[in-house]
Amino acid sequence: MTSTAQAGPMTLAGMTDLRCRFGAAQQPFQPMLPAAKKALQETGKLTIVALGSSTTAGAGASESGRSYPAVLEAELKRRMPDTEIRVINKGIGGQSAYDMLMRMDSDVVDEKPTVLIWQTVVNDAIRDIGEEKLAKILRKGVKKARAADIDMVLMDLQWLPREDRYPKYDEYRAVLAKTADEMSVSVFPRYAMMKSWSKSKHFTAEELVGMDGLHMVDASYRCLAIRIADGIVGELTGAKPELVEPPNPTN
Repeated sequence: MTSTAQAGPMTLAGMTDLRCRFGAAQQPFQPMLPAAKKALQETGKLTIVALGSSTTAGAGASESGRSYPAVLEAELKRRMPDTEIRVINKGIGGQSAYDMLMRMDSDVVDEKPTVLIWQTVVNDAIRDIGEEKLAKILRKGVKKARAADIDMVLMDLQWLPREDRYPKYDEYRAVLAKTADEMSVSVFPRYAMMKSWSKSKHFTAEELVGMDGLHMVDASYRCLAIRIADGIVGELTGAKPELVEPPNPTN
């Protein structure tokens, strides 16, 4: 497996994707994927379930093929051409962590993946369901995945241009982080990544969050997938992406 830097002349898409890696050194994603690594060695297969709410379903994307799970599957297939790869989208807009826990057997365990990316907590924070209640739900989900020998990645909440609309947003982010730490679960640092993108000159505001001020859009979904793929491929193959400053700021 070669890195981007070794893959020959940079394509236009590759040049565009470099901006997705702005701040990657400061917000690294280095997931622990022992089950996936073992399965890859034994079967040559990688199956990922993306469980979540509107971010996973692709709300705000111009078409289903631009959702982050769809882009992630395409990226992984491109970078790991000798591996049989499936990314199964189990996103349902508006769902809470409890809603997802209730369908984890049918939508996750029954699919027999080796990796679960669980994007959650946003709706719980908006509804303020209770921090201890949320922690219990997350712990149950982690235990369920672990019992099925599935590597879990918890996705941090998104950065929002007006998160002050949700007074306890940071507190709920802290619950996710604390639970992941206690349960030794990898976290995809979406909030920090998006915040660094917003402060850079490489994205317009409209490329990160849609007109509703909440949902992501095509460019940010693509970058989300690029950065997840970087971490997964790095852990499974040792290949490293180019971590360089992208050219030509957009704003």
